[in-house]
Amino acid sequence: MSQTQIDVIDQLVGIAPGSALDRVRSNRKAARDNAQLSYEALFTPQAVGTVPLEERFALAWFVAGLHRNEAVANFYRQGLDASNRPDLANAIAAEIRRGETSGPYGSYPAGPLSGEDEAGLIYAPDPANRAALGRLEAALVHAHLLVFRPRDASSAALQALLDAGWSTDDIVTLSQLVAFLSFQIRVVTGLTALAASQQQSVAAE
Repeated sequence: MSQTQIDVIDQLVGIAPGSALDRVRSNRKAARDNAQLSYEALFTPQAVGTVPLEERFALAWFVAGLHRNEAVANFYRQGLDASNRPDLANAIAAEIRRGETSGPYGSYPAGPLSGEDEAGLIYAPDPANRAALGRLEAALVHAHLLVFRPRDASSAALQALLDAGWSTDDIVTLSQLVAFLSFQIRVVTGLTALAASQQQSVAAE
């Protein structure tokens, strides 16, 4: 972990140095460090490249909102707020509500798994938010697909991003961001549940 960065997962869960959960995470130092380094690479990179931070934080807030994790969603919302784009923040808040559903669902290629096909929401952003979102409109559609309909991933879905102005490298960054958020949210959810269990045990003593 960078000496200048606070461990984000510790911050999200409220893990104090020297606490029981701190010791639990210390037992898997490599996993802890790699999670933080992944965050830093995506959200505090030395070279931002062609996916600006406001797009990264907007996408992260959207994905966390779809996962219905309030703590993580608020963290990335605050990151977007730093860009001073209230129009974009309002659009993302509205699109999270518009995209809320349960999954996974979608259709497998014709074959033995077709019996597990399940219909669900085919998300499309509100046209009223098009001006604020810009090329993020296509990115939100793709992120929603990765979260809820990964079995529907296709070359056509990638082409939609290219057509909207996302380069191949940009698409890699987008995919890495969605994958990282899914991982980070699972870790935060698990550690938060463990912290609650420990507090209940202490209270019962």
